[in-house]
Amino acid sequence: MAPWLRVEFHLRCNARSRRRADRAKRVTRMERFPIIIVGSGPAGAATALALHRLDPALAADVLLLDKARHPRPKVCAGGLIPAGTRWLAEHDLALDVPHVTVHRALVTTPTTTVRHDDRDLCAVVRRAEFDAALVDACRARGIMLREDEHVVDAVRTDDGIRLETNRGSYAARLVIGADGSGSVIRRRLVDPGKQHIARAIMADVPVGALCWSGFAEQRYDFDFHLLRRGLRGYLWAFPCLIDGVPHANIGAYSLTPIGSQLDDAFAAYLGTFTDAVPRRAAFPIHWYRPRARLAAPHAWLVGDAAGVDPLMGEGISLAFEYGTIAAATAVEAVSGGDCSGIAYQRAVERSSLGTKLRRLHLATRLFYGRPWRACFAIAEYSRRVRALGLRWYNGVDEWDRRSGWEALAALATNRVGA
Repeated sequence: MAPWLRVEFHLRCNARSRRRADRAKRVTRMERFPIIIVGSGPAGAATALALHRLDPALAADVLLLDKARHPRPKVCAGGLIPAGTRWLAEHDLALDVPHVTVHRALVTTPTTTVRHDDRDLCAVVRRAEFDAALVDACRARGIMLREDEHVVDAVRTDDGIRLETNRGSYAARLVIGADGSGSVIRRRLVDPGKQHIARAIMADVPVGALCWSGFAEQRYDFDFHLLRRGLRGYLWAFPCLIDGVPHANIGAYSLTPIGSQLDDAFAAYLGTFTDAVPRRAAFPIHWYRPRARLAAPHAWLVGDAAGVDPLMGEGISLAFEYGTIAAATAVEAVSGGDCSGIAYQRAVERSSLGTKLRRLHLATRLFYGRPWRACFAIAEYSRRVRALGLRWYNGVDEWDRRSGWEALAALATNRVGA
């Protein structure tokens, strides 16, 4: 054998030996936890906080993993509806990050413009600050968090899940995937099939560079003219604060982005507010569909990984609700030994969260499908219908937990509450 071949052969053997040694070292250092939550955004943090509320001893043995470090940039409009602030209050958490409270709405339908006033329609937060506050609450309750550690592989074993990260190996009886629209846990362990992914684009513009009165009026704007372009979605403008400076968060959302149509629609909409050319950011949104698989043995999904509201793309308040259900089911699963996920799937589907997601899926077919003219006409004509629809969507007076019969009775007797 030529000398250079012998050298290459020995180098390759040594490299293989080092890789085997590294794998063996990771195995010997494998840490074990009853529950590992992958992702520490609102869904992951909510699951951990709800676990602590139900079983502090179990929560002390839970591990939160995040691929980034808080506060980290997060592309999101940051709309927190009253159902979300209700959840914070129920878990002894204050909304103490900078935010803008919205009391007015300007909705442009494909045929007309409608104004609607109501108290506390939404609180607009910056996700970097909001998510960091949730994580700080987890730390304050003694929940372990490891940042800058991303999952590179997830494998099901006889008694749980083995996770490989860029830093080590872990074993867990239960892994809860809160790792967003592109969830590794979903793709590797729960549902590797084709997902339903919407797309959103947004940009932040200082109010001083805008021709827009929304910030001063504490108003958000929605524009559904995209329907006339064949896009199932809307355009928006939200007031927000960035480092204490008033801004508008302007964006576009579509369930079915077609080529460059969404980008073109967004550019045209942005041009009605400003001549500035701000930095744009696009992001995927994994939306919920009925009968979607949310769990498999030892691996469950919450938040964006499970699926958000397909109508508007809202996910923060839904993430909280997913986390609450996952925590309650996980406590029983870990103590009883059944981590199959059947109970979790059933709990979501039978909950008010499951009902709301199914109704939103139906609303998506109505407002973004062939009947859109009739649906928008009803909303345009009746303030009572608009008020009830918003209160149901926002979770005001727990309308999101009431039956459809109660809603019909309230409409018929004018007991909507607005």
